[in-house]
Amino acid sequence: MHEYSIVQALLGQVERHARQHRATAVHRLHVSIGELAGVEVPLLETAYTTFRERTLCSAADLEIHPVPASWSCPDCSREIAKGTALRCPDCGSPARLTCGDEIVLDRIEMEVS
Repeated sequence: MHEYSIVQALLGQVERHARQHRATAVHRLHVSIGELAGVEVPLLETAYTTFRERTLCSAADLEIHPVPASWSCPDCSREIAKGTALRCPDCGSPARLTCGDEIVLDRIEMEVS
């Protein structure tokens, strides 16, 4: 399950930021996850609950913001409608994924003394 390795990397990143800012506690994490990122959100939440113990995030909530996938034409920048052929209806170029495959730590709410 790669959700466990994602959580380990997330907690490591949070710990580094918390140390840089001399945080005494982390209260909430905001993470954006694209629908095509290959992440099973319930498994990620379970992994987070398991691995956050004995870290600065032990009492921190995990807030997940889903990001829908979207495509556009790399040549004319036209947005390609979801559920249609992944080819530009104007110029015929293959569509490019513009968002929806990301996993991003957006914000850390932490207590700094």
